Amino acid sequence: MSSPRLLAVSDLHVRYPENRAITEGLRPTSDGDWLIVAGDVAEQVADVAWALELLRDRFATVIWVPGNHELWTRKKDPVALRGVARYEHLVALCRELGVLTPEDPFPVWHGDGGPATVAPLFVLYDYTFRPAGTSTYDEAIAAAYAAGVVATDEALLAPDPYPGRAEWCHARVELSAQRLAACDPDIPTVLVNHWPLTRTPTRVLTYPEFALWCGTERTADWHVRYRAKVVVYGHLHIPRVIHEDGVRFVEASLGYPREWKKRDLRFGTTVTDLLPRQVLPVPPAPDGPPVPGDPR
Repeated sequence: MSSPRLLAVSDLHVRYPENRAITEGLRPTSDGDWLIVAGDVAEQVADVAWALELLRDRFATVIWVPGNHELWTRKKDPVALRGVARYEHLVALCRELGVLTPEDPFPVWHGDGGPATVAPLFVLYDYTFRPAGTSTYDEAIAAAYAAGVVATDEALLAPDPYPGRAEWCHARVELSAQRLAACDPDIPTVLVNHWPLTRTPTRVLTYPEFALWCGTERTADWHVRYRAKVVVYGHLHIPRVIHEDGVRFVEASLGYPREWKKRDLRFGTTVTDLLPRQVLPVPPAPDGPPVPGDPR
């Protein structure tokens, strides 16, 4: 067997049969492999539980952070919790399964490429990734509606008890910054968040207005401030590797079948070539096909 690796996936969206089959095919290559699951496993709690239990039975350690889809409250989901209560329910579920969450002590990876503190984060977005030509929330959201680009979150992601998603985001930024500041300063980090921590990954979006629902400017320097060796994210469904300030940023998304099937045809690859993504040790060469605008 090969040496243990720190691996990552995101945006499994297992309600699609093709994606469920891919999830069932995810396996370690070593008894010591860890797996980061960077959000958007599914929309219904039962599907999230199915996937995380499957993966936890296979990998030595599984680390989960929520995406927007796990936080949606849909009528067909028997779990009708909203906002913070829904997130806390998912955290409790993970603890029952033995899966680590942003509410648990940060584990330290001691395998090849380590040591590194793996910091799962739950930081949302606050509408500060604004379209060109806009400078306020009102201008930005109006531009998005005019372009017909509005995230489903506006209808399904409740921020209760916060007055809005931006306020929930700011509370999570403050809490996360406190925890990161308390980490051992002599050990680099692997920062994990479903939404990108900087705006750069959103620059290649086909619909730039969607960046409003993709992060916050308040985390723009975290990869430097908190000594990141690697940053892992998802959400955009643009699996690739880029670098900012010498730090490797890995999007570990699978995405919807219509997206990954198109990538397979375009680049002559398959999703099994890319997933799970290797986080540590850092591969010797860029992993995955480029995309238009990829600054790699």
